[in-house]
This record gives sequence, structure tokens and C-alpha cells, in this order.
Amino acid sequence: GTKRVNQIVFIDSENYLMYYFNMNENNWKSKFSKDQVKAMLLEQAQTFWQRDTGIERLQLAELERAASLPHAVVISGLRRVGKSTLLAQFAHRLGVEKFYYVNFEDDRFLGFQAEDANDLYQALLELFGEREIFIIDEVQNISGWEHFVRRFMDQGIKFYITGSNASLLSRELGTRLTGRYVPVELFPFSFAEFLRFREYPIPNLARLTTIDKARLQQALDEYLRLGGIPEPLKYPELQLLRTLYDDILYRDIATRYRIEEVRALKELAFYLMSNPTNQVSFNKLKEQLQLGSVNTIKNYIEYLENGWLIFTMNVYDYSVRRQQIAAKKVYSIDTGLANAVGFNFSANTGKSMENAAFLALRRKTHEIYYVTTPGGYEVDFYLPSSHQLIQVAQSIDQTATREREIRALLDAKRSLDISSGLILTDSNANSAIENGFTITIRSLAEWLLEGE
Repeated sequence: GTKRVNQIVFIDSENYLMYYFNMNENNWKSKFSKDQVKAMLLEQAQTFWQRDTGIERLQLAELERAASLPHAVVISGLRRVGKSTLLAQFAHRLGVEKFYYVNFEDDRFLGFQAEDANDLYQALLELFGEREIFIIDEVQNISGWEHFVRRFMDQGIKFYITGSNASLLSRELGTRLTGRYVPVELFPFSFAEFLRFREYPIPNLARLTTIDKARLQQALDEYLRLGGIPEPLKYPELQLLRTLYDDILYRDIATRYRIEEVRALKELAFYLMSNPTNQVSFNKLKEQLQLGSVNTIKNYIEYLENGWLIFTMNVYDYSVRRQQIAAKKVYSIDTGLANAVGFNFSANTGKSMENAAFLALRRKTHEIYYVTTPGGYEVDFYLPSSHQLIQVAQSIDQTATREREIRALLDAKRSLDISSGLILTDSNANSAIENGFTITIRSLAEWLLEGE
């Protein structure tokens, strides 16, 4: 008749914050009556249906294309990036009577486990009748969630699921739903989405006036400074980016991975968010920050990636082993977030431009590398699938800067079978042609809009 409760406590002594991770044996059913569960589900459904659906996200088309498939649709991405809003946009296409909605981020689901799914389903049936679609938010909060999703899918029920932990989702999906799900990644607003959100007119790129170009560059500067996370853009007077960052560090990473050295995690995250686009070495980070072992550094960086705070990018090399051991470049999920929580003496527009270019590329492919040339230069991006080299520079008005960027691309060509390159900068310029190698020079603002 006794009930065992395991509780792990994390304390951030610097900020006097305490975080609890409860691992209760199945006690969810004992906490609420059936009427209370129904009331909670009804409240969640009404709140979800009434939420502001905002601007239409590009990924809505992906959800619609997957609607006719029997596969689960799994939307992953950073906290507060708009996953629930995307689901709401799709739900309004379905109609209010077509789906069940459950939000596992609700603290009233604390203690819920996979075996409680039947009781939850029974309550939904009694409330709404039979429906063939489940829309579920933040599913990673439920241990063993993949078991009940698989079981209900076998009964012909369609699932649309969101989650904020990339590794957790992929691992559990891989073990139980192999080949039976469609992954959708949701990022902060692209530049085009940012313009629509701010209600800035998107000009005709084929007929840009001087004023159009100036306004577009001003909008890009704003985008690089503020980023593309919806709520902080909507409520700039609140410190939402800082709160979001702390939630990810403590709730999604320290708590979930049971990290006791929270200060070490904070120091590493702060260093990486303060130095986006830089190369980092696990060994050098260990020595510089005096943070445990190389494995600790490696694990913490992996956790930060899983929480969607950062991305790492390998050098391009025909040897996979050399790719793995070489220094990696680090990018932030959002330039506004990096500006809000990192440390810089002054705005570094060049780094923000490179970070924005990386995010635009990463939305379309995972296969992105940087290149170290035979002559010791660095090229920011190489896309093997399209044989494309891309360099980013804040400005190439200075002759020395222009020559340096072109020289790096030409040197990279020596080891790669490529006939052209691209420089992204603050304005368009005439192409450079060297020994049959064409280098196009484009405005980053226009290039970001071209692909959408």
C-alpha cells in the first residue's frame, strides 16, 4: 500500500533556482477524477481552437501533403517557435469536429504514463465521440509515448505530434515507428515570414528601386538583431528570450539529462551563444572553460543541439573520421536569441549574416559543411548535393576584403569539382570570373527571399 516517489533536485546556486524532476510510479489516475480529466481536456481543446493562428507558416503545406498518408506527422523544433500555432493552422483546415487535441506540456499530466492512454482515450470518446485524428503537443514529456502512438496507429488513427527534443524524438520514433512517420522541422521565422509578421511589404525582386533596396536592407538589419521567434517579436517589452533560454537550459536539458553540474552547462552554453559561427574544438573548450572531460563537453554540446539551441557543422573531408575529429562550427537557432543571451562588445553584423544564411540553408538540407582550403583559407559553406560554395561577408566594398573572399573560393575550387561560387553580402555586384570560375555576388536580403 505504500507509494514510492523518486525525486531529483537541481539547484542553480547562482540564481537560487530549484528544479524538480519527479519520477512517480503510475499515480496519474489517482490524482484526478474522470470529470476532472474531461474538464481539463475540454479546456485544452477550447484554448487550442481559439488561439491566434498568426501568419501562415511554410510548413503548413508539408502537413497538408502528408494528410493522405497513414504515417504519423512529427513536428520538432525549439520551444515557443510556433509548433502549436502551426498545428492550430492545420486544425482549422480540418474543422473543429475532426480531431482530438491533447497538450502534454500541461502540468496536470505530471505522472501520466503510456499505460494511461486507454483512460485518456475513453475520456475523449465520452466528450467528443469517435474521431480519427490525434493532435498532440510536447509528446516527449510522456515516457513511452511511442508505444501508445504505435498501438493507436495500428487501429487506423492518424497522429500529428510536436516535440522539443530532437534526439529523444528521433530515437523513440526510430525504435517504434520506423518508416511510419513524416518528420517536419519548424524553425524561427524565415526572413520572408518575418516581413509578413511585421506587415512589411515584400517587394518584387525583379524590379527593385533604390528605396526598395534601402528598406529591404533596413528590414534585414532588424531581422538579424531581433531574430524570428514569434512571441518575443510580438511582446518586445518583455524579456521573453531570456526566459525561453533559461527554460531550455534547465527544463529541457539539465532536468531531462539529470545534469548535476548545471554551472558547467551554463558556462558552455553562454560561450557558444556568445560566439556563433566560430570554430570550436572539444579539447580547447575543455581547457579554456575548465569543464570536466572532453566527453562532458561533447555530451553537453549534443544536449544543446537536442534542445534546438545550437547547430554544429563539420568540415568537408572525404574521410568521415577526419570530419568527426576536426573543429566544428557552431550556429545559433536564432540570431535574436544569441544577441539576447550572449556577450558581445558591439553588434557583429557579419556573424549574424552568416548565421542567418546557415539557417536558410539548414531549413532545406542537413548536408552542409565548411571547407578548409589547401592554402589555409576557410569557405563558410559547401553543399555537396548541389556542388555549391558560399561565402558570407558583411561588405566587400574594400578591395582587400573582396580579394580575400574571392581568393578563398578559388582555392577551394582546387580540391572540389566546382565551376561557380557565391558571395552573400550587403548588396549585389558584378560577378567575378577567374580562369573560367564564376563567382556571383548577391545581396543577402534578396537571396533569403528568393527561395520562398
